[in-house]
Amino acid sequence: MSRGLNKVQIIGHLGKDPEMRYTPSGKPVTTFSVAVSRSWNSADGERHSETEWFNVVAWGNLAETCKQYLLKGQQVYIEGRLQTRRWDDKEGQKHTSVELVANEMVMLGERRDANNSHSQDADNASAESTTGTAEDEFPF
Repeated sequence: MSRGLNKVQIIGHLGKDPEMRYTPSGKPVTTFSVAVSRSWNSADGERHSETEWFNVVAWGNLAETCKQYLLKGQQVYIEGRLQTRRWDDKEGQKHTSVELVANEMVMLGERRDANNSHSQDADNASAESTTGTAEDEFPF
């Protein structure tokens, strides 16, 4: 029997403050975007750079930690898996979104909470199990 692997690790900066919502069953879910930049030199020596944006989704305890401690511009390490969502809007247009479902978050650089005070808590927070139907009941 063969097994698959869907594991993503990124280090980047938050594009905006995280937004937290609750599923109909009361499970917290937090979303935010992370910009990951890279640069390289072409064969002719010209410097190039590009930024890739990742939409990140955190569930449960990790969602609450991300909402409490992360702020726009902060550098963060995120580990998780990629997930593709597909849906039709009210006009019948098809949409697709790829997101990183986080299971680990590590704050890098200066540690701060939502009030900009220094905090040693939540250096590393892991999500509770993301199995189950929580992701299916919150179509955002």
